[in-house]
Amino acid sequence: METTFTFVTGTATLAIFDLACLQHRVSDDADWWSIPEDEIEEINRGNALFLNLGEDGEYRVIIRDDLDDTCASLSLRVPSGRVFIGAGEDTSGGDLEPDGSAVMAGIFLPLPVGCYRVRYSKSQSQISLSFTPVEGASNDIQDLLRI
Repeated sequence: METTFTFVTGTATLAIFDLACLQHRVSDDADWWSIPEDEIEEINRGNALFLNLGEDGEYRVIIRDDLDDTCASLSLRVPSGRVFIGAGEDTSGGDLEPDGSAVMAGIFLPLPVGCYRVRYSKSQSQISLSFTPVEGASNDIQDLLRI
């Protein structure tokens, strides 16, 4: 089953995370994730994915059952079963977190608790994602993710 939605970002970033994984960042600065070392740390811990889209604007996201193995992928922890997918500026921080209100630029995707291989690809303003269960969720990136 596919899920499709659109979102608008003013930070050229798609954020993907389970709110439980970023609870320790809620009281941090609102833009803590724009510091490369902090962003890379959370990605490597499997707590969040931040995909740099190249430019601000409106994007269409399609969540598919599976994407081709040739797509880029990273691991993500999902301890609560509720994953936010949306604009980077809605990342937990500044004493705020995504809350499902009309001002939130994204959606919550329900998933069974566990760890996932998140495959992703981008073609112009369309982003495709898939979530496949895996054992463990850690990554080993050295640079920011750009798609």
